[in-house]
Amino acid sequence: MRFSFRRPTSLLRILIASLPLLAATGCLKRESQVQNGNRDQILHRGIGYEVTELDPHLVTGIAEGNVLRALFEGLVTEDPVDLHPVPGVAERWEMSPDGLVYTFYLRTNARWSDGAPVTAADFVASFRRILTPTLAADYANMLYILQGAEAFHKGATTDFGQVGAVALDDHRLRLTLEHPASYFLALLTNPPWLPVPVSSLAKTGEVYVRGNTWTRPASIRSNGPFNLKKWQTHQIIVAEKSPTYWDAANVRLNAIHFYPIDSVDAEERMFRAGQLHLSEAAPVSKIDSYRRDSAAVLRIDPYLGTYFYRFNTRKPPFNDVRVRRALALAVDREALVSKVLRGGQRPAFALTPPGTAGYTAQAKLGTDVTAARELLKAAGFPAGKGLPPLEVLYNTSENHRIIAEALQGMWRQELGVEVSLVNQEQKVAQAARRTGDYQILRSDWIGDYLDASTFLEVFRGDSGNNYTGWANADYDAALFAAARTTEAAARHALFQKAEAILLEAAPIIPLYHYTHVFLLQPSVKGWNPTLLDHHPYKHVWLEK
Repeated sequence: MRFSFRRPTSLLRILIASLPLLAATGCLKRESQVQNGNRDQILHRGIGYEVTELDPHLVTGIAEGNVLRALFEGLVTEDPVDLHPVPGVAERWEMSPDGLVYTFYLRTNARWSDGAPVTAADFVASFRRILTPTLAADYANMLYILQGAEAFHKGATTDFGQVGAVALDDHRLRLTLEHPASYFLALLTNPPWLPVPVSSLAKTGEVYVRGNTWTRPASIRSNGPFNLKKWQTHQIIVAEKSPTYWDAANVRLNAIHFYPIDSVDAEERMFRAGQLHLSEAAPVSKIDSYRRDSAAVLRIDPYLGTYFYRFNTRKPPFNDVRVRRALALAVDREALVSKVLRGGQRPAFALTPPGTAGYTAQAKLGTDVTAARELLKAAGFPAGKGLPPLEVLYNTSENHRIIAEALQGMWRQELGVEVSLVNQEQKVAQAARRTGDYQILRSDWIGDYLDASTFLEVFRGDSGNNYTGWANADYDAALFAAARTTEAAARHALFQKAEAILLEAAPIIPLYHYTHVFLLQPSVKGWNPTLLDHHPYKHVWLEK
């Protein structure tokens, strides 16, 4: 048999000729997660700490809110540029001349993720659930603006028919208020006002008690532009575009991947590696280098929020106002923002950010080291001598640690006070906050709507978000009167009175007013700078 070598020789030549191409192909960089997301319209975003709850009636944190805005929609939603209220589940509404009665007309094509219609009765049932005392919802007091809601929540009546929320029919909802409020429609965009599928919650647990697992991917029903598909603790939350959402045709993203990352340094590394389109924060230590070398991805946006420390006034020595004020007056806020934070933040001498809907606090809690030393001495602790061990608790974050270390140094230098620092992951720190198992607690408050009341109402004696143990009847009375005052100057005068009481009692130490300092890939479009840092996902898209 004769053997021909022509065919193998030709094949060999082809293989040899192909080697440079194969080598070049092998050396090509793999497509990054961001590049892949740009092509497939999948947004990858960091959300900071681990989310432990996605029940709209129980969440209190920023990360949870950032996820919920993808999954649920209220009667109204937000304009993507300036966040003014725009139609959501309600396609329109009417207000009575006295500003007390709102009638909402729900869309006939609003659907839950299983295709069932969203009705006015769903909203009424949802409001009843969050106001039911056994649920112990921290944010239930946000609904006190409804007529009779406070009485129902506090157990003064068990008749929910006395609450100003009535389903006139499947698609008409009437809400009656205790008093007029210019910001009422903006309130409705917040999680406590979101509808939940109450009729199906009994399948997974108690309807009016914490612990129901209805928000797991296998059982959740939602009504927003995205549906929950995956929730892996400490790894990822995946929301995919909902085919049943009434405005699905205008939703451009196919999915959002949320990443809980406690470490801002780790989050920044993921961003640099092309794994994230945006981070929740930027490390304080790297802001200057980003300004210098990568200004195109560094965002410093205005942000209606205040960073502060809470005192547990139920525990000595913090039951003594002199100790609280001494620690507050010994803080150099100017140095904190200029030398430590370096992200355009403003020193906070009051709780409410200056210029909030035309209101700026006149009372101040500033820096006065001499007065601080005298107060500590008068409390029986000259130069810190005799003080029991003090402890600052903060949720895990390099940025929070840096701030805590700065205050630790100020207190040591100016007062002779030694303070230990303890960090815990977010869910543990939140549990300690609820049970009062802390001395000094890192805290913040981001406005829920554009009005000073969103800050001052937090420290009412009956507020579910107070957590300090401090209460003052005059403070509560001033806020009660302000809520029922429509004339701006008179209303602001009542806010001034309340804030002066708060700062004099010092159950908190305001430290600085926020900016949102984070990292954003240029491919993300529709991510507008907004004062509340809300970004309706239905208006966001990615460019290749």
